[in-house]
Amino acid sequence: MTTETARRDQACLFHPYTNLARHQVDGPLVIVRGQGVRVFDEAGRDYLEGMAGLWCAALGFSEPRLAAAAARQMNTLSFYHVFGSKSHPPAIDLAERLVALAPKNRAKPPLSRVLFANSGSEANDTALKLIRYHNNALGRPAKKKIIARQRAYHGVTIATASLTGLPSNHRDFDLPMAGILHTDCPHSYRGAKTGESEDAYSTRLADSLEALILAEGPETVAAFFAEPVMGAGGVVVPPAGYFEKIQAVLRRHDVLLVADEVICGFGRTGNLWGSETYGLEPDILTCAKALSSGAAPISATLISETIWQSCVAQSEKIGVFGHGFTYSAHPVAAAVALEALSIYQERDLLGHVRRVAPRFQEGLRRCADHPLVGEVRGVGLVAGVELVADKVTKTPFAPALAMGARLAGLAQKHGLIIRAMGDTLAFSPPLIITESEIDEMLERFGRALDEAGAVQPA
Repeated sequence: MTTETARRDQACLFHPYTNLARHQVDGPLVIVRGQGVRVFDEAGRDYLEGMAGLWCAALGFSEPRLAAAAARQMNTLSFYHVFGSKSHPPAIDLAERLVALAPKNRAKPPLSRVLFANSGSEANDTALKLIRYHNNALGRPAKKKIIARQRAYHGVTIATASLTGLPSNHRDFDLPMAGILHTDCPHSYRGAKTGESEDAYSTRLADSLEALILAEGPETVAAFFAEPVMGAGGVVVPPAGYFEKIQAVLRRHDVLLVADEVICGFGRTGNLWGSETYGLEPDILTCAKALSSGAAPISATLISETIWQSCVAQSEKIGVFGHGFTYSAHPVAAAVALEALSIYQERDLLGHVRRVAPRFQEGLRRCADHPLVGEVRGVGLVAGVELVADKVTKTPFAPALAMGARLAGLAQKHGLIIRAMGDTLAFSPPLIITESEIDEMLERFGRALDEAGAVQPA
């Protein structure tokens, strides 16, 4: 039955990433409170939140220390900015903390400066602008093209949606914009040839990237954007040797590496950074989501000392560095992020992820025997389950059947919230999830999977 709250929603709220016409018929699931890894709807029904909201609520939905940190800061300094050489303690403390925690580059200058924003999209958009600024400062005005990957997700601004390699983010938005290129998605299940090893597949992808750079002209290619594990594109885990080979290509042609850690950062892959899990040495790193455990909007763009120095020189020449947001390093958001980082360390959240991840990964991999499942892939506490019409041939379901969305709906019916990305179901539970809660999540998913198999469309 449609509630009064749902009717009000349908009358005024514009929902992102939603079939707007379908929503006008079905209405919303209205969530009113959270407790640990669960959220509750208007009727009091609980749902195990298998996506940590949108990949972000690492500490779940009721961490009292985050609320207390926000209240303390609201009562001390509810707002100030960092424009025009102004600052405040939470901004300074958080920047120091992030520089100390940043991946340790061995062959490149360290990540030494932090520019704050409010979302992953803004952090990646900032990275794009800094790359342009940097190359202009170096007298290389032609070196501006950016390479991302098919099925990548880097945001929804005009620039970052162009980087994003998903058709639904481009279609009828007149994207991608000029200067954005896409290379292969590193998905072995779909991209590797019969009998091709992961290492050989990685070599082929690196060769393809190099061919693209050479065709465009290395003097025109500025940077390569990559998520350590591709999130919204279907939880794609890189094949063996992939980033080692890709980075060798980038070094040969003086192309910057931007590590998009918006999803992977702060423990999701079993290390603090996905860059550490897969051996990336970024020139720029972006993060958001778990930076504040999703409790306050904040993101960060970390840049190398080399890029920082070019920004200093260029701002001196121009008279100002003309970029920033009103809420960059907002003191309340920064205070919440600092508290989240402290909790991660004090509670050894990385150790917890490493302890429970095998149960999570092995449990989901048991689903690979199900008739509807083609592949289960993942690392740490992130995974994807890809549905297929035929396991032997890997034939996907017809898009019109919307099997992924159908199964996500059945999971919700059984008290589990996951996300369909095409016909891949994504799992990214709060990092605090326990083994017993993982078992419960798997049991609820299993019931939904069996029900989907029993009522397959003709």
